[in-house]
Amino acid sequence: MAVDGSALDRPGPPARTVADGVLAHVRSRLPEFTGALQRVADEVLADPDRAARATIVELAERSGTSPATITRFCRALGFEGYAELRLGIAAETGRARSAGWTVDIGREIQPGDPLDRVLGQIMAADTRAMHDTAALLDLAAVGRAADAIARAPRVNIFGASGSALVGEEMRSSLHRIGVAAWAWRDVHDGLAAAALLGPGDVALGVSHSGQTRETIELLAEAGSHGATTVALTSFPRAALAELADIVLLTATQATTFRPDALSARHPQLVVLDLLYIAVAQRTHSRAHAAFQRTARAVDGHKAARDGSA
Repeated sequence: MAVDGSALDRPGPPARTVADGVLAHVRSRLPEFTGALQRVADEVLADPDRAARATIVELAERSGTSPATITRFCRALGFEGYAELRLGIAAETGRARSAGWTVDIGREIQPGDPLDRVLGQIMAADTRAMHDTAALLDLAAVGRAADAIARAPRVNIFGASGSALVGEEMRSSLHRIGVAAWAWRDVHDGLAAAALLGPGDVALGVSHSGQTRETIELLAEAGSHGATTVALTSFPRAALAELADIVLLTATQATTFRPDALSARHPQLVVLDLLYIAVAQRTHSRAHAAFQRTARAVDGHKAARDGSA
């Protein structure tokens, strides 16, 4: 989703909310950046260490822009100036090196790579994505979404392709604690379900890009009937996020054969697991009783442990 310069001039989140996840925040804003701002973002993401050491003039030269563009880039991210951006990047890359998250991130997996190296790259990428997601996530928004789901007579979850699988996991978790939830991937069935929602109900749309037309349509239909709408996406200004009442953000770290849409799955599951537990906390007595009953109901289908089976 490209936007013109006037939209980018709108202040971003306060710097204190992005300082612990600068690179994730830059990635989440990439669809908005065009021209010179996009070149600055690409330069920062391509070599964060070098960007953290560069002066404003050096970064402008390397990105083929100007110091004024660098300043505008900083303000679009919610920083007052370049010094704050540099400090944020330096702190983040320092933590990544200490934790070992930078191992092989960004390197292409080769056909002959041994599995231990592939495993290390996947683990490093997923660990970084989880920490970036934690930095981006608005916990107050998670709390509001949990409050709404805990009170809701019905919860509908919408998603397509891989996002539908993530939505089904959330539906299963909520059912185990007695929350009336349904997951829809068919547009016709989803639209019919969304049309029957009303005030007090909740609709959750899952889309990494936030641009999946079917998910946008389903969430809009639910919202038009008064349901509380929640978007789980990686892009805060995507169409899905713009129409939702509550937005939950995830970060990704793509690797070979796992582009952003696929690498988003684990961070999405982490955020929804947090949301599920927050709902269980708010409905503790009911949730505990329901979980015990559902556990007993399926216990007979588990393999015997005495060796006789």
